[in-house]
Formats: sequence, C-alpha cells, structure tokens
Amino acid sequence: MIDIWKTVVMQRFAKFDGRAGRSEFWWYYLANIVINLVLTILMVIGFNLAGALGVLVLLVLIAFWVVIIVPTVALAIRRLHDTDKSGWWLLIGFVPIVGTIVLLVFYIMEGTSGPNNFGAAAEPASA
Repeated sequence: MIDIWKTVVMQRFAKFDGRAGRSEFWWYYLANIVINLVLTILMVIGFNLAGALGVLVLLVLIAFWVVIIVPTVALAIRRLHDTDKSGWWLLIGFVPIVGTIVLLVFYIMEGTSGPNNFGAAAEPASA
C-alpha cells in the first residue's frame, strides 16, 4: 500500500496520460484514508492537550490535502482511461449525488483488457 502511494505521488505525480488499474487506484485511496484518519485523530488529541498543537496538526493536514490534489486527479483520470472513458468524465463529480455514484461505478468497473484508446493495459500495481 505504501509503495503504491509513493509511486502515485512521487513518480506519477502529474501523469495524466496512460491507464491505472483498480488495485493501484484503490490501494492509493486506502492509504489516503489511513493518513487522513491518523492526522485527524492527532489533531483532535492536539486540540484537547493544547490548542496550538491542534492547529499545528491541522496545518499539516491541510498541507497534505494540497500536496495530493494533483496526483489524485491524475490517478482518477488514468483510472477512467483504463475503463476507456475520457478524463473529462471526472467533471460529472460536480453533479451532487448522481455524479459521485457514476464515478464510483466507473472506478469499480474492470478495465478494458489489452490496449484501448488511451494506451496499453495498465501496469500491475506492486502491492
């Protein structure tokens, strides 16, 4: 999980072309959930111990969110490419509820086998 997260954030930071398989996508999201959960717990503890400590952890959490914006969007676009959908489908996420459900279905779908309009099959994730 950590290796995939590092690969997405450091090596494929702004790679919007190509394809990303389901395992790469979901392991990355699981890692982000764990990191967010840990930082949120630390923030709550920090606010209970000393307000300044909580603010410091909150700033770290905000910095984390800012850092992962580009790799997260790039990964989502590559995941859509794996299902032979344009990255522009990501904009449907702005439609409340329905857009989120549509994107979730696309993210869960199995990618096309072999090459498609967006390149060769996704490289297997090293989980």
